[in-house]
Amino acid sequence: MEQVLTQILQPQILVLVFMGVLLGIVFSAIPGLTATMGIALLIPYTFALPELAGISMLLGIYLGGMYGGAITAILIRTPGTPSAAATLLDGYPMAQNGEAGKALNYATVSSFIGGTISCIILILIAPQLANAALQFGPAEFFALAVFGLSIVGTVSGKNVTKGLIVAGIGLLISTIGMDPIGGVMRFTFGSSNLSSGVSFIAALIGLFAVSQVIKEVETKMKSAHQKVKYRRHKLAIKEVMSNWFEFLRSAIIGTFVGIIPGTGTSIATFVSYNESKRFKKPEKKAQYGNGTPEGVIATETANNAVTGGALIPLLTLGIPGDVVTAVIFGGLLIQGLTPGPLLFQQEQDLVYSLFGTLIIANIFMLLIGLFAVRYVGKIVDVPKNILLPIVVTLCFIGSYSLSNNLFDVWVALVFGVIGYLLEKFDFPLPPLILGIILGPIIEANLRRALIGSGGDLSVFMTRPITATFLLIAITTFIFPLLKKAWYIYKAKPSMESDLKS
Repeated sequence: MEQVLTQILQPQILVLVFMGVLLGIVFSAIPGLTATMGIALLIPYTFALPELAGISMLLGIYLGGMYGGAITAILIRTPGTPSAAATLLDGYPMAQNGEAGKALNYATVSSFIGGTISCIILILIAPQLANAALQFGPAEFFALAVFGLSIVGTVSGKNVTKGLIVAGIGLLISTIGMDPIGGVMRFTFGSSNLSSGVSFIAALIGLFAVSQVIKEVETKMKSAHQKVKYRRHKLAIKEVMSNWFEFLRSAIIGTFVGIIPGTGTSIATFVSYNESKRFKKPEKKAQYGNGTPEGVIATETANNAVTGGALIPLLTLGIPGDVVTAVIFGGLLIQGLTPGPLLFQQEQDLVYSLFGTLIIANIFMLLIGLFAVRYVGKIVDVPKNILLPIVVTLCFIGSYSLSNNLFDVWVALVFGVIGYLLEKFDFPLPPLILGIILGPIIEANLRRALIGSGGDLSVFMTRPITATFLLIAITTFIFPLLKKAWYIYKAKPSMESDLKS
């Protein structure tokens, strides 16, 4: 223990972790520039560094990158990362209500708590949880994705029917590109740019950022849309403690989803948001989507809890949990380290030193975030005629930088118009994002499960994990309908008595 503390408290390690967290926040706050890109760009600079120093810097970028996307999502409705799409559901309305400082503080503290709890879980029970994750096959992944899609009602606002329609459109969009099983091109219309499907990040930028710019231009920048002032907010310990269960539940959800390879932060944030809203009283449920802190807490806690969870299969089994950890996997190999069970036996001090740097990175993220809130929140005070061109420029740069392809800029523009039209006719946007995210997971794993079982549908009922997720998903779909029918049934006698009188 003493040796681990001596290693992680070296000035070089602390400086590199701090720089990594800062760079991760900056990268992810700019639409299109993700933590994955930041790690990939900086891996060459870690060649000459010692093992612990190089990997610690990459982990700092990872943690900072998970948090930074919330900043622009809250302030200008432009999610810097895909996972921040859930954060803007309540974060941006809070900013519009003059509570940008409060939303940013909650996002910062939630990210710190989620990341720290997942680190503790990583340290205590990493091998056991990794073995549990190995129980997931195609059927389990399919059931988990269906469960994720079942939260459409939660993110659809008052009109669930329109939410289901939009989710269906998202699922259709997700089929564009190469068939994941047969390798056949679908709906590409001969364009090689669509062979790998629609760029999700470009679509995300268009739906939320470009559509918002179009809306602001349509209003001709009326004064009512310019006078939202930034108010600083000091988050009291009492406010944090009163939401302790929200933090704990969201952190557990994020860690669990992170452990399962191939899921990612987007599923974790939307599932956590749904579970946060599920058991609230009706009057509290109505506040979700209109600027409630609980929505920001749920998404940002789960978002950063994924970091510790995704590192569990990477370090214990050598299986990357998501795209970012796949890049970190490459960084470990470059340093001469092979992730897996032997890593814990042969490099035990190094592994626990990495765990220590994760906790330090979370502390740095908290300090940087709370300091930055004082200044970045003032973005809402910038006049719209100055801010909007900057947002558009960032959108175009971010879209182009995804693959250095102008086609992605056109994708962002097209989805900007689609997002504007959908909101114009009161169709919610989050279900569309859910459909695009979960569509490939549902399709590919459904077909793999059926191929593996020889077309036997009982595979979805006989496997306990699969059956559990599908049962919860069906219940989530049906419960609101049964609840509505019950209210109509209860109201019918009183209506009949009123008519008789």
